[in-house]
Amino acid sequence: MMNCIKKSMAVLSAVLVNACAVTVSAQEKQTEEPLSVILMIGDGMGIPQVSSAFYFGEETPNFERFEEIGLHKSYSTSHLITDSAAGATAFSTGQKTYKRAIGVSKDTIPQETILEKLKNEGYQTGLISLTSITHATPASFYAHVKDRDLHEEIAEQLATADVDFLAGGGRKFFSQRADGKNLFNTILERNYNLDTLKLGNSKAGMRNAFIIEDEGLPSKLEGRGDFLKEASLEALEYFGKAEKPFFLMIEGSYIDWGGHDRNPEMMISEVADFDKTLGAVLDYVESHPNTLLVVTADHETGGASIGKYYELDAETGKKTEIPEKVAVYFITDQHSGELIPVFAKGRGAENFKGIYQNSAIYHKILKAINAR
Repeated sequence: MMNCIKKSMAVLSAVLVNACAVTVSAQEKQTEEPLSVILMIGDGMGIPQVSSAFYFGEETPNFERFEEIGLHKSYSTSHLITDSAAGATAFSTGQKTYKRAIGVSKDTIPQETILEKLKNEGYQTGLISLTSITHATPASFYAHVKDRDLHEEIAEQLATADVDFLAGGGRKFFSQRADGKNLFNTILERNYNLDTLKLGNSKAGMRNAFIIEDEGLPSKLEGRGDFLKEASLEALEYFGKAEKPFFLMIEGSYIDWGGHDRNPEMMISEVADFDKTLGAVLDYVESHPNTLLVVTADHETGGASIGKYYELDAETGKKTEIPEKVAVYFITDQHSGELIPVFAKGRGAENFKGIYQNSAIYHKILKAINAR
């Protein structure tokens, strides 16, 4: 009997040792493998916009799934109130620049972007936007021009940038150009699966570009559907087939437009769409622990606030507060100077707590990547 017990204990010990070895091996493999990075930018999304998801949605917002949260200072070198070009360039290059700059320093000198740097290190790369793929935010990750409105020059740079996955609008800047060029021919020559009509299935072993509108896509109120979520999941599936690390930027573009229009319904619906996409991306990160997700904005738009809701008596003009409801108010149709929230999840997320410059996000991402 005693010999039987001893043999059983020996077998159990061997099983436990093997299990521990497997666990350590998996942890070592995760630490050794390059970190994949997803950067989600809610254009124009300050704390009031994030707050709207808590007041107007029926479910708990996915923003609540974060524990690592910080704030960044968004001003540019030329203006205390920044724009998307300078804001996104700070994220992409790690240095502040002047308003309207795309991928250049404050002296208009081209700077290597994080997308270009990681691509040179063997990463796959992707960009998703609801506006033209040549718009300020996505352009800041691959182009180098002195002004954000140089869409045709930006498109020409994108045609040879060899970004692996593209989804957004902007057809006219590639095929309806003042110089008569059709840049889609250049894109096809560079091993792209190209679709200019719809978001389709990506093809493994090729680059993929879905440039499906002349300019931007419709807003959510205009019937856009789930493009942002579907494009994000398509990109993640595509990257997974290659079994290489990736850098993916996802822009929720029209939160900004809701602020410019002083349109509460548009702002609320665009934040809800961004949060829905965020939920899908968070699910991915939680099942792929060797991934870092950073969620932020380039600036806030509209000086939005969540305040009391009143009903107005048309006859008497008397206002009555409705305690169970809130309303969105705007103080401007322009950008504001608010500090901007930063949410992080995954390996290296602890680096994003605190208050820092927008340009620090670039360096914090690289710190997470290099912490192996």
